[in-house]
Amino acid sequence: MEIKNVTDSFAALSQGTRLEVFRLLVRHEPEGLPAGDIARQLSVPHNTMSAHLSVLSRAGWVVSRRQGRSIIYRASLGHMQQTLNFLIHDCCAGHPDVCEPFWATFSECSTNESQE
Repeated sequence: MEIKNVTDSFAALSQGTRLEVFRLLVRHEPEGLPAGDIARQLSVPHNTMSAHLSVLSRAGWVVSRRQGRSIIYRASLGHMQQTLNFLIHDCCAGHPDVCEPFWATFSECSTNESQE
């Protein structure tokens, strides 16, 4: 990942509702949620939620698929892992055993993510 991608990603999550959306979708992995359910659970108007989901999608935090008349959104655990990998890439000054717990936690999550 390039630093521009990482800063754009964090900018997308720097708004409270968008961070709540991402956390909600992480809790609903791997099934995801329809956009309307996300809006209802977070008490956000549908048109506002659409704008938030669009920002998160452009930044790579969420992926979507059409299912009938609904659009199902999922957290992109792969993107989360790439972003966190970027942050801890040079971690621990050559002592990878110190960072191993981070890597193990994130690799478990990414193995559950289906093809985007």
